Amino acid sequence: MLDPYAVGFVLCTPFIVWVFVVTVYRAPCTCTFQTRPCSVEEFQNSYRIPHWALRHLDRHIIHVHIPAFPIAVARVSQPGLRDRPVAVAPLHSERALILSASPEARREGIFNGMPLGKAIKFCPELTVLSPDHALIAKACQVLASVVARYTPLWEPSRPGHIYMDVTGTDRLWGRAKDTANRIRREIKEHLYLPGTVGVASNKMVSSIASRTIPSEGVLDVDHGREFSFIAPLKVNVLPSIGPVRKRILLEELNITLVRQVAALDMGSLKLVFGQQAYVIHQRALGIDPTPVYPPSAEPTITEEVALSHDENDDEKLLGVLYGLVEKCSYQLRSRSLLPRKAGLYFRYTDQEEVTRHVQIPSLSFWDFDLYAPLEVAFLKACQRRVRIRFMKVWFRDFSAPSAQLSLFSFAPHDEKKKAQVISALDRIREKHGNNLINYGKTA
Repeated sequence: MLDPYAVGFVLCTPFIVWVFVVTVYRAPCTCTFQTRPCSVEEFQNSYRIPHWALRHLDRHIIHVHIPAFPIAVARVSQPGLRDRPVAVAPLHSERALILSASPEARREGIFNGMPLGKAIKFCPELTVLSPDHALIAKACQVLASVVARYTPLWEPSRPGHIYMDVTGTDRLWGRAKDTANRIRREIKEHLYLPGTVGVASNKMVSSIASRTIPSEGVLDVDHGREFSFIAPLKVNVLPSIGPVRKRILLEELNITLVRQVAALDMGSLKLVFGQQAYVIHQRALGIDPTPVYPPSAEPTITEEVALSHDENDDEKLLGVLYGLVEKCSYQLRSRSLLPRKAGLYFRYTDQEEVTRHVQIPSLSFWDFDLYAPLEVAFLKACQRRVRIRFMKVWFRDFSAPSAQLSLFSFAPHDEKKKAQVISALDRIREKHGNNLINYGKTA
């Protein structure tokens, strides 16, 4: 015969655990009835739930989408561009490609990747703007400052697209859909940026939801209805299905909808997607366990330059690269930091971007040690016969110099002389300015 006390204890254990989580880990909330968004610190201090408890809660992911973000930002400062077909593309050549097109331009047949000359023939009244990366970067920072007040878990996927994990914030902001409406209104009223917002249990479905809304608004996909929402949509809404695989699915298997991909067996999926077959099948069912990755707070030393004249001479570009490394290495020496990793980014005049990451072979903050691996990376990456307009260099993953001197490592004589020259240059620049004396290669 069962012990009634034991049975009662087993049945009441889940309730006791939940009460413990709510009462012990739930700190007094001071901003429940506030009408303004609180800061990240207020959020974290006023609503603390352990990570192991959050894993058992239903996820609520919000995706903020500002369509044609560069054009929407330009219309804030230039109201005359509103309700007109507008596109963003480099202006140096008719062969340049459209980078972004407004909804009005899309209705005229303009699309991203279309040659500029062809777009103008399609739509003679098309207004073409040159890309303004500084303005876009500033707009992204302002947009991020708005969403960061609602949750510390937010991820900027690309300009005008931000994921937010608002799981467990019901007592602060209400339901996830109410939070999404509030964020959309704040972005519209304070930043004058029109946008759509998708709410779902994962990142993929929330992103699809934000892109399927024809006009401004919020689309909330209920938990458990992810597959029924994406099943009638075209297969290109799924990640990792580009034009090539879409054509294979259409021509070889006569598949155009997501539900048809979900109905395929694993063998057929492997013929098209290879090792990604299982992931694609999960995505077709509306399953995406990918977490929201907040932006890294790792410190970096960065220098960048927009060239006064577009350049494709390797010798001159390497001089510009050395100048950037020289400025970074001076900051590293001033802070006594030794980087382990470095990065290089440059942008061509046709707006194609190249990024490379390298490992620093030995811990050092001297110019000649930091420049060598970046020079190799640049020469391997810069293979096009197109001029370069912008360059950027950064260093990260730092360590401090060791206080213990080595008994057996001795630097070569020429490296000692180079270090002495660099130290002398530092003293001159500190006294008379940075532009008084430079290396010949950076002139």
